[in-house]
Amino acid sequence: MEYRPQIKEMRDRMGMSQRDLAARLGLSPGAVALWELGRNNPTMENLLALADVLDCTLDELFGREPPERTSA
Repeated sequence: MEYRPQIKEMRDRMGMSQRDLAARLGLSPGAVALWELGRNNPTMENLLALADVLDCTLDELFGREPPERTSA
């Protein structure tokens, strides 16, 4: 399973540059670049902020289909 979030794809879809995304997160553009290259991983706090800024769920951020729920 690919762990690296699909930040670049989602950021591009939103029409945002690395600099734009970094500014929205209060981080350096270099931090975003390292995430996109897979050289560093965002913290859980940053993942949650990414999901908010990119208007997606964590499942979507990781390209994962949420499991189907069954009623008990």
